[in-house]
Amino acid sequence: MGSDSVRPQDESASVVAALGDRVREAIDDGGGWLSFERLMAMALYEPGLGYYAAGRQVFGAMPQSGSDFVTAPELTPLFGRALAAPLAQALRETGCDTVVEFGAGAGALAEQLLDALGPAVRRYAIVDLSGALRARQQERLQRFGARVEWWDALPDRLVAVVVGNEVLDAMPVQLLHFDGARWYERGVTWVQGRLHWADRPTDARPPVDGPFLPGTVTEVHRQAEAFVATLGRTLERGAAFFLDYGFPEAEYYHPQRHGGTLMCHRGHIADTDPLADLGAKDITAHVNFTGIAVAAQQAGLAVLGYTSQGRFLINSGLVELMADADLKDRVAAQRLLHEHEMGELFKVIGLGAGGRFFDALGFAEGDRTHRL
Repeated sequence: MGSDSVRPQDESASVVAALGDRVREAIDDGGGWLSFERLMAMALYEPGLGYYAAGRQVFGAMPQSGSDFVTAPELTPLFGRALAAPLAQALRETGCDTVVEFGAGAGALAEQLLDALGPAVRRYAIVDLSGALRARQQERLQRFGARVEWWDALPDRLVAVVVGNEVLDAMPVQLLHFDGARWYERGVTWVQGRLHWADRPTDARPPVDGPFLPGTVTEVHRQAEAFVATLGRTLERGAAFFLDYGFPEAEYYHPQRHGGTLMCHRGHIADTDPLADLGAKDITAHVNFTGIAVAAQQAGLAVLGYTSQGRFLINSGLVELMADADLKDRVAAQRLLHEHEMGELFKVIGLGAGGRFFDALGFAEGDRTHRL
C-alpha cells in the first residue's frame, strides 16, 4: 500500500515519542516521580501532543473511521433530540436562554440540541480544552452563526442550563493503592527507558472507610469534584445535567471492585495499561456520582435527580421518537437504553441553582437519588 496508509501510525508514534520526552522532563523536575493524576493530564491535554489536543479523529461509530470510541450523539441524533426535552424544561423553569456545554467533542450533541431547541436558545456556549476539537466544532456549527460561542473559561457569573456528556470521566484522577496496612499514591518513574509504576505514602484516602482488600487500587476524583464546586459557585441561576458512566459511592468502592475503574480506549478496543502508547489512546475512570452530588450541594446546588441513562431518556421521550425514526436510528437508540449496553452503565445527575428546584422531566420515574 502507499504511504498514506501508514502515515497515521507514523504520526501517532511521533506524538508518543514527543510526549514521552515531556513526561521524562516532568519526572526529572519532580525529583524522579510524577503522580498519575499529572500523568493523565499530560496524556490527555498536553498542548499539541495530548490525546485530545493533537487533532486526531477520536469520535466515531466504527474503527474504520480512525476513531477510538463512540459516544451517544455519534450513535444517533435521537439522543440529542431526547435530551433536548429536559433541557427545554430547565430553560423554562429557570428563565434562561443560554446553554453551556462542556467537552463538546466533535460538536454532534451541540448540533442536535441547537436544531431541537430552536429559538429557546439565544446563546450556546462551548467550553473545551482542546483547540483541535474547537476547530472541528466551529466547522460543524457554522450554520448557527453568532448563536454559538466558544469560551476559554467560565465567567464569574453564569445564568444558564449546563450540559456535559462524558466529560467528568475525562478529568484526571488521583490513583491510590492499599497494601493492607496503609495507603499510597500511585505515580510513575522512568527506569531503563520506560515508565514504571511507583508508589509513595500519602495521607489521601478514598471517601469511605472500606473495608478495602490488600492490593486495592482505586481512584479519587479531586478534579471532577472541584469542577462541580466551581460550577456551583458560578451558576447563579439555572441547572446542570451530566451524563457519564459511573456508580454511587457504595458501589464504586465496593470490595469486589478492588482493581479500580481505570480504562483505556483505542480503535474501539479497551485495555487497562495507561502507561503504554501514552497520548495515542484515551484514558478514563468511572465517575463517583456521590462525590459529585456532595460537591454540588456543598457549593449551593440542589440535586434534581439521579438515574440511569436508559430511564432518563425514556422519561425524556426517546421511545416516542424511535417510533417515527428509520431502522438504523431505532437500532442505534436501543444501545442507549439496554441494560447490557449504555442504558444502565451510564447515569445522569441533574443539579439546580439559585434555589430553583423543580420536578425535572428526566427523573419523573426511576429516580435513584436515595442511593447516592
